[in-house]
Amino acid sequence: MFRQAVFIDRDGTLGGTDRVVLPGEFELYPKVQDSIQSLRAAGMLICSFTNQPGIARGEATMGEFESELSAFGFDKIYLCAHEHGAGCQCRKPSAGMLLKAAEDNHLDLAKCYVIRDRWTDMLAAKEAGCKKALVMTGAGAKELEKYNNHEYFGKWKDAYPDFIATDLNEAVTWILEGGVNK
Repeated sequence: MFRQAVFIDRDGTLGGTDRVVLPGEFELYPKVQDSIQSLRAAGMLICSFTNQPGIARGEATMGEFESELSAFGFDKIYLCAHEHGAGCQCRKPSAGMLLKAAEDNHLDLAKCYVIRDRWTDMLAAKEAGCKKALVMTGAGAKELEKYNNHEYFGKWKDAYPDFIATDLNEAVTWILEGGVNK
């Protein structure tokens, strides 16, 4: 049986800024934990979906990120610890983390959602066949402006989100209302 999941990025989506904030210093945006609980109450698997190259640089450990994300209410944690340009298959915009999650949890990715503030995640979601919500927190407004200014070409241009939300809470409401394109 396939489960429905929501993949949520950390920095700029759950809280923080458009830059990485290390564990212990990271603060959630208002009502984010309530939204995560609403997803859980609806029977959704809640997964992190985050690039954290600071691990490769020795700025934090995988365990510190995993503990923090678990405390926020995530069921599963999918985290790429590699630096940009490392050539791994897990770092977004690759769909590697989504494909691994689908395999691990018997997910039908066409019934799953990605919530994030960067276009790399929109591209990964598109490649995996997930529905996409771009939030205007973090780097979201800048990313949408880049798209509107035609700075994305080729496969990047085709990764337009299914929904643009002011924040994670609005994206969760959209999902709980059926995730229909608006």
